[in-house]
Amino acid sequence: MSNGHRAHAGTMALMGMLAALACQPRKDVESSTPPVVVDADPTPAGEGKHDAPAPSFEYPKAARGDVVDEYHGVKVADPYRWLEDLDGERTRAWVEAENAVTFRYLETIAEREAIRERLTALWNYERWGVPSRHGDRYVVSRNDGLQNQSVLYTLDRLDGEPTLLLDPNTLAKDGTVALSGTNFSQSGTLMAYGTSASGSDWEVWKVRDVATAQDRPDELRWIKFSDVAWTRGDEGFYYARYDAPKAGDELEDLNYDQKVYYHRVGTTQDQDVLVYARPDHKDWGFTPTVTEDGQYLVLTVRIGTDPRKSIFFQKIPNGGRGPSKGVAKGPAKTMKELLPDFRASYAFIGNDGPVFYFRTDDGAPKGRIVAVDTRKPVGKNQRELVGEAADTLRSASLVGDSLFLGYLKDAHSKVEIFDLKGKRTGEVELPGLGSAGGFGGKRSHTETFYSFSSFATPGTIHRFDLRSKKSEVFREPKVAFSPGDYVTEQVFYASKDGTRIPMFLSRRKDLKPSADTPTYLYGYGGFDIAITPSFSVPNLVWMEMGGLYAVANLRGGGEYGEDWHQAGTKLDKQNVFDDFIAAAEYLVAQGWTSPAKLAIGGRSNGGLLVGAVMTQRPDLFGAALPGVGVMDMLRFNQFTIGWAWESDYGSPADPEQFKALRSYSPYHNLKEGTAYPATLVYTADHDDRVVPGHSYKFAAQLQHAHAGKTPVLIRIDTKSGHGAGKPTAKQIEEWADLWGFVVDNLDMTPMGGS
Repeated sequence: MSNGHRAHAGTMALMGMLAALACQPRKDVESSTPPVVVDADPTPAGEGKHDAPAPSFEYPKAARGDVVDEYHGVKVADPYRWLEDLDGERTRAWVEAENAVTFRYLETIAEREAIRERLTALWNYERWGVPSRHGDRYVVSRNDGLQNQSVLYTLDRLDGEPTLLLDPNTLAKDGTVALSGTNFSQSGTLMAYGTSASGSDWEVWKVRDVATAQDRPDELRWIKFSDVAWTRGDEGFYYARYDAPKAGDELEDLNYDQKVYYHRVGTTQDQDVLVYARPDHKDWGFTPTVTEDGQYLVLTVRIGTDPRKSIFFQKIPNGGRGPSKGVAKGPAKTMKELLPDFRASYAFIGNDGPVFYFRTDDGAPKGRIVAVDTRKPVGKNQRELVGEAADTLRSASLVGDSLFLGYLKDAHSKVEIFDLKGKRTGEVELPGLGSAGGFGGKRSHTETFYSFSSFATPGTIHRFDLRSKKSEVFREPKVAFSPGDYVTEQVFYASKDGTRIPMFLSRRKDLKPSADTPTYLYGYGGFDIAITPSFSVPNLVWMEMGGLYAVANLRGGGEYGEDWHQAGTKLDKQNVFDDFIAAAEYLVAQGWTSPAKLAIGGRSNGGLLVGAVMTQRPDLFGAALPGVGVMDMLRFNQFTIGWAWESDYGSPADPEQFKALRSYSPYHNLKEGTAYPATLVYTADHDDRVVPGHSYKFAAQLQHAHAGKTPVLIRIDTKSGHGAGKPTAKQIEEWADLWGFVVDNLDMTPMGGS
């Protein structure tokens, strides 16, 4: 839940990774010209294709170097270190050759074009975002169906005609420049907005006049992992940025030393005031928030992706209008540590003067709401408003004088309402088992908006009236399928150590359990991120073709609070893989599928999940789709924001954590002579969250080690990043390839559409 209108970054798989081991220097390796050779099966699909001899592949020759690193007395080979040089001539030649092999194979799959056409047809529906109100206008996003990027509009009234505010589709012909964030001035007359190009985490922020939809000259660069926070009078805003990286290293350089600045509208970035910096803590990151009354700057301080936060604050100078010109050298003396020491998770909700409200897991692993009096000494300033419940508190917002608290009950949404004395005053009646999000607004508002979706329910936008406590539909999408033809059930199974794990199973109603059921098992399991029911056109197409879609809620995520999260981190990370393997075994044992018909997939940390389990249990799966994954667990902290993931993964510099990391690192656990499941690794050349070198090295090692006849390929997208802001056209192309690969390798005959 958010009080600002913020562009959603999609399934960003490591969005929790906002949130790089001293290895020996790399050695030069010999290169060879990689040939593009593939012996594709010429037999048309549907004509005895899988009765014919399996196609054999000659993969591009990747030189194996002699790089060896030593960790705590253990020597570890890294034969494909040279593929970390993303712009190197050999790497570019290898990428081109691998893509040639991959796409030549994909073009032999007869079902691929039909899948692409169905994806396109289903994707072509009008969809709206959650409205937010700023001044006397509403702001809402809309996509007419196949637009690469959703367009931002204003409305004078909810039933009024939309007025164009910003169309990101005009920023690049191919749709690869995306809106990454927006924030409106307190009067609503100005909008600060961020854009990212080709999927990069780097953002450029500008200022637009809402009435005229014209940009001011302001332009701010080298921003990532930061929102902006406007001060009174619409004169300027706080934001956090990094120093400019070295030219040519923008996609790989480590991101340290984030600093907080104040920008006054109409000035250039070099005139911005440095408000707060901590050179003594280069790993600290900052999220600035200005209280709704304009009196205080609140800094949420993080270390990497650790959910534990510290909270600092200060009175905003000049009557809330922001600092004057100048530079604050070192920690500002006026910045006070309200909740120091990174003791627990804290999320700022709002304030009544000097009393601040927070959602926290301090003393409550599943979350509670507290009031903190900024006038009292640290340790004596907290008062509980809403105590810990049986369900997991995942979000909180303050609209009117009501707290909207978003809980997870076995990984699906429940929203309860409390007053500021902690008394429960109601509950938002949701349409069913699914996910609800939104509930933004201001203290003066008497309405709020939210979205609701499930596996077979496209995102429907609702308006909630705070006075009547009733919801009404604002916009309901119309997709060319019948939701009533699909069913979702939740099951629970035992993991290796007996832990009870929930899993959603979604399918067509006419699909019966069978060992021949094509099944796609998805998971994530990390960074306190909860995987909840949501609508996806690709997943609908999978179910429409007769596939079972299974989502396992693994430890490491945020479904059951901080204890559940910690049970899947560092030395306990293997629990996540055990949970996923147990999900697959459950599906087989219950007669839903068989290993030959079981595909697995995941992105980012989920890509690591797929890479780890396919190396540990290659016999259990028929196909694997590891996307933008963290595959080298001994060097993940050497690039961009990778160092921040040590809070979940641990560090190779620690002897015990090194042993754990090496034990499951996908790149290091591929064994020569092993028959691995059919695998399509996929990544993007502009991914500066999980750099593509992870996938490059894993794919090269997989092709070297693989002893089976099934294809093990890599698909490398261009002008794309980790996933956020990917154009619709690129998403359709990607999923046509992924589903085509799975259909072909599970020997699947798609059922007709519903």
